[in-house]
Amino acid sequence: MIPILMYHQIGEPNARGTPYRGLTVHPRDFRRQMVWLRRLGYRGLSMAQLMPYLRGEKHGKVFGLTFDDGYRNVLDHAVPILEDCGFHATNYFVARQLGGSNIWDRDEGVPASALMDAQGLRNWVGAGHEAGSHTLNHPVLPRLSPELASNEIRDSRDALEQMTGTPVTAFCYPYGKFTPELADCVREAGYDSATTTAGGLARPTDDLFALPRVAVMRSTLLLRFLQKCLTPLEDRKRLRREQEAA
Repeated sequence: MIPILMYHQIGEPNARGTPYRGLTVHPRDFRRQMVWLRRLGYRGLSMAQLMPYLRGEKHGKVFGLTFDDGYRNVLDHAVPILEDCGFHATNYFVARQLGGSNIWDRDEGVPASALMDAQGLRNWVGAGHEAGSHTLNHPVLPRLSPELASNEIRDSRDALEQMTGTPVTAFCYPYGKFTPELADCVREAGYDSATTTAGGLARPTDDLFALPRVAVMRSTLLLRFLQKCLTPLEDRKRLRREQEAA
C-alpha cells in the first residue's frame, strides 16, 4: 500500500478562526515531515513517477507527494525542502487562475492566497516537479453539464501542456467530487491517474482514476502524520476501537 500525501499551502497559517486555516502547513512542520520520511527510507515521488508502483510493476518504500491548487507559497517554501530531501512532487494547477488567487474559496470567507503565475508554473516544472490539472476554473464537476465538465478536464490539460512544454498526465477532482462518468471522461482525455479527497493508502488494485490520499493538515502532529502515512486506514480504525474499548 502506498501513501499519496495531499497538501494545499506551505506557509504561515492565517489567523485563528479563519475558515480552512488547517489547510496551511508551516514550512517548519513540512520540513520535519519530509526529513522523517527520508530517514525511514522512503522516496517522495510525483504521480507520474509513482505510476509503476500503483500498477504493481515496481515495489519499494515510496510515497506520492501532491499539492492542490498551485499556491505560490508552495514554490517559495516547499521546493527548497523537496530539493534538500531529493523528493519530487505533483502540483495540481487551476489553469485559468494562474497568477490569481483562490477565488473559489471567497464565499466561504477564506482570505485570498496568491497562486503561481505562468512563470511560477514553469519554475515548478524546471525544478523537476510535475504539473497536474485541477481543471480550468475549480468547479464542482458533477454540477456541470457533461459538455462543460469535459471542457474543464480536457482544455485544462491542453493549456498546461502548452505553457510547460511537458505532458500533463495527472488530474485531481476539485473538492474530491466526481462520478464514474467523470472518471471515464478523465481517462478519455488522456490522463493516466486522478486523485480524490477520500482518505486511505492506495493499493495496486485501486482504480487509477479514483485514488485515495492522506490529507496533511496544519494540526497534524508528527507522530500522527507518520501513523497516517504508514498505517492502513482500516488498521487505524481498529486500533482506535480497541483503545476506546480498553
